[in-house]
Amino acid sequence: MEDCFEHKIVPVNGINMHVVEAGQGPVILFIHGFPELWYSWRHQISFVAKHGYRAVAPDLRGFGDTTGVLKHDPSKFTSLQVVGDLVELLNTIAPKEEKVFAVGHDWGAIIAWALCLFRPDKVKALVNLSVAFSPRNPKRKPLETLRAVYGEDYYVVRFQEPGEIEAEFAKIGTKKVLENFLSYRNPGPLYLPKSKLFDDSPVILPSWLPEKEVDYVASKYEKAGFTGGVNYYRAIDLNWELTAAWTGAKVKVPVKFIVGDLDLTYNAPGVKDYVHKGGMKKDVPLLEEVVILENVGHFLQQEKPDEINKHIYAFFHGFSSSA
Repeated sequence: MEDCFEHKIVPVNGINMHVVEAGQGPVILFIHGFPELWYSWRHQISFVAKHGYRAVAPDLRGFGDTTGVLKHDPSKFTSLQVVGDLVELLNTIAPKEEKVFAVGHDWGAIIAWALCLFRPDKVKALVNLSVAFSPRNPKRKPLETLRAVYGEDYYVVRFQEPGEIEAEFAKIGTKKVLENFLSYRNPGPLYLPKSKLFDDSPVILPSWLPEKEVDYVASKYEKAGFTGGVNYYRAIDLNWELTAAWTGAKVKVPVKFIVGDLDLTYNAPGVKDYVHKGGMKKDVPLLEEVVILENVGHFLQQEKPDEINKHIYAFFHGFSSSA
């Protein structure tokens, strides 16, 4: 089916965005995370294209074959800019579609939440994976909170110094770094101590991640580097500053949220209570369903593609058939 994927470069907001498309029908925008690419959605692209939808999966700014952004300037990687890229992409490739469906994962889920906050007029419905909505805390910047809770070795904190983590990744090798991230299955927090980022033992890839697929992702990261993706983490405090106007704002788009029970994001302090005890429903009033997949880790759309595909189709089909 990947032979039917159409690759194109679309100029948006001064960058050249690499986009993969397949199928005809209502647009489903797939938004990837880190360390991922459009390729993380390969199973979903094939599925929705066969079921009457037009899949649109870009490499976000700083990732893969999308070029033109100043990668060494973290201020170019705020959610406002990334959402702006996606809005302009949709205006360019689907000018007649007032609203589209959206699916996000990891950083892509964070961007999808932001898209729905900033431009709810552009989104019919959202299926978000892994990362629950996180309301802005006006009293404390996110980085100081993460540092206080997890310490200096926590991966988000370790990503902050420009060039430092990239140099450490270079010593280990791109493929091994990706193997470690993509096979991570510990529900506890991810720590990257300076003395030893990862275990020295060979990585045993899970059955859902063939080596040839890691090789594809590694080939793109070898070319583009890790800086673009890591800059999303470096811009988290700037995001906080720029989004003050949305403090207390609610996500007013129909949402299905799906997460694996072994996902480190789901097991972070306070998240389960927020998701299940009414906090998230208060902030996302059109939250229609929360799905917890048992014995599933962070990269759930790749680990359990058939289940995720069914959930996406079932949720969006209801809106498509009633349109």
